[in-house]
Amino acid sequence: MLTAVQREILQSLINLYRKSKCTSVKCESIADLMGRNSGTIRNQMQSLRSLGLVQGVPGPRGGYKPTLEAYHTLNIENDPCEIHVPIYVNGAIVSDISVNKIEFTSILRPGDCEATISVLGDIKQLDLDDTIKIGPTPVNNLTVDGTIIGRDDVDNVLLIKTKNIISIPNVKLRDIATQQIKSITPQMQLTDICKILSENNQIGAPIVDDDNNILGVIRYSDIIDAVAANKMDGTAEEFMRESVVTARDNISLSNGMTLLLQNDVTALILLDKNNEIYGIVSFNDMLKRLLDSSN
Repeated sequence: MLTAVQREILQSLINLYRKSKCTSVKCESIADLMGRNSGTIRNQMQSLRSLGLVQGVPGPRGGYKPTLEAYHTLNIENDPCEIHVPIYVNGAIVSDISVNKIEFTSILRPGDCEATISVLGDIKQLDLDDTIKIGPTPVNNLTVDGTIIGRDDVDNVLLIKTKNIISIPNVKLRDIATQQIKSITPQMQLTDICKILSENNQIGAPIVDDDNNILGVIRYSDIIDAVAANKMDGTAEEFMRESVVTARDNISLSNGMTLLLQNDVTALILLDKNNEIYGIVSFNDMLKRLLDSSN
């Protein structure tokens, strides 16, 4: 069983190993981080090495690196050099720390919920009462907002009073898109477009040329503008929006919502792996999927 000092040394090694992009760490660097004598760290490293928790790296640029068993000993499930879960403190991202594990200690109400966060990196730079945002995490896109109310520097754990807990379903946009949509030619009249949209239950349609290049998109709201202007005899190219945003059909719901926000649009045209039009997905489609997941 490790002593408290050995656990702190091992955690500091892992933190520095990750911060250095997975290159070996010298005892002096660990001593500086912990505020201890480098000779003490060097002696403890021999013990940790005999336990199979660290590996020595020879040479002028050598030092130590943690073994897989070190991660298991500290209950770190993933290699920190491969997976990064972002942490934002007081609105700014902290680039040199990441989340390893999130455990909720109470979930009666989001406002009363507390969570323990196992962190990779130096948490001494974080203070009590700092506002914190964690995530999104891989797979389930979990995001946690709250306030730091506790900090354990030995086990590298934060205690968070949560404010919001959000999880976006891990689904692909192709699963919620309107597929096999009808395309529109630039010269098609609005009355004919209305018929196509109605018959095919489409919220909009891409405008394509003879070579199937996407020139723009036209939606119900654009047709309403034409009606308001008393120009129903107009054509698609007169009322189409040229700022078309396309995405691969396998993009996630989370990334799709980000694209809508960044480009200030309400729908995406999805393309398959051959760059052929797969379908169209709207903000309403995404919102409905989010609401379905919360019921």
